[in-house]
Amino acid sequence: MALGDQIKSFIKKQFIDVIQWTDQQDGLLAYRYPMQDFEIQNGAKLTVRESQAAMFVNEGRCADVFGPGLYTLGTQTLPVLTNLMNWDKMFASPFKSDVFYFSTRQQVAQRWGTAQAVTIRDKDFGAVRLRAFGVYSWHIENPKMFLTKVSGFGEAYHVADVEPQLRQTIVGRMSDAFAESQIPFLDMAANLVEVGDRIKASVLPVFAELGICLDQFVVENLSLPEELQKFLDTRVGMNMIGNMQQYTQFQVAQSMPIAAANEGGIAGIGVGLGAGLGFGQQFAQAMNPQAQQPQTPPPAPAPAPPAPQAPPAAPAAALAAGVVGAAAATADLKFCVECGQKIPRPAKFCPECGKPQQ
Repeated sequence: MALGDQIKSFIKKQFIDVIQWTDQQDGLLAYRYPMQDFEIQNGAKLTVRESQAAMFVNEGRCADVFGPGLYTLGTQTLPVLTNLMNWDKMFASPFKSDVFYFSTRQQVAQRWGTAQAVTIRDKDFGAVRLRAFGVYSWHIENPKMFLTKVSGFGEAYHVADVEPQLRQTIVGRMSDAFAESQIPFLDMAANLVEVGDRIKASVLPVFAELGICLDQFVVENLSLPEELQKFLDTRVGMNMIGNMQQYTQFQVAQSMPIAAANEGGIAGIGVGLGAGLGFGQQFAQAMNPQAQQPQTPPPAPAPAPPAPQAPPAAPAAALAAGVVGAAAATADLKFCVECGQKIPRPAKFCPECGKPQQ
């Protein structure tokens, strides 16, 4: 190179006395300080603000990392860079080096969720497909690891560049966390804080390998697909009803006074009671498969000693007459539609309240 070109090249170079990053945009994680045609003066000032970190890189090799503070650059404050450049203790010339700034503040309100349902094994329902979503926050904890594994040596790196990878990492680890927890779905839905802590514990080491610290992790909702949710609602309703046979008997008992006041009421009750009990037994057997299995009959009991003779029963005709008489007495009465008192069936007005009868 001619002397004139060397002079022009030297004049073109500019020396940096102060290095700082002031334009910290939202969503910007890593920023490469412009160093083209610049050299750093020995003894220059490096300013690192709160929620920032700075790192020197020499020919693609990471060197010294600085936290918040004001630094005077030299061989003592740049020990790693001094070793890489083979400086001696008396080195005082300008030098070239790349400087990267990192934003270490929390990236809050980051959304995560399952685009597709995740299949897990549940104690109550077997294999179910589960959906979940929530929020999380994180920050850069290890700038060197983040630069080498995530952001690289580009001019700038943003949250939007890494967020899809973090979200997929969470979803991938979520099914493992559910499987290890052995918590039924109904218990998970009622303890979202504990579920969030378990997922966070599973995701923390994966984020740490990227130089990122997971600060908060919140599960806002856990849900089943629509068809499974309908089945769950049906099962909950059945549990609320309880014993179907007892429920049927209760319903029949409630309807007896009204049925007795109407034409053929007693006969209707008998038919309804038999049908209701039969339905309740069939339903209970359907819900309890073990009840449907034939059971081995118990062994025949030993013959009992002869019992004393019972007194002769009342003639069947007298018993039948009594039943018919009671039924006739009941058939001659009805209930007032207003006050509910028993009144003769032919009565047009209630003798108690005066209400006209049908």
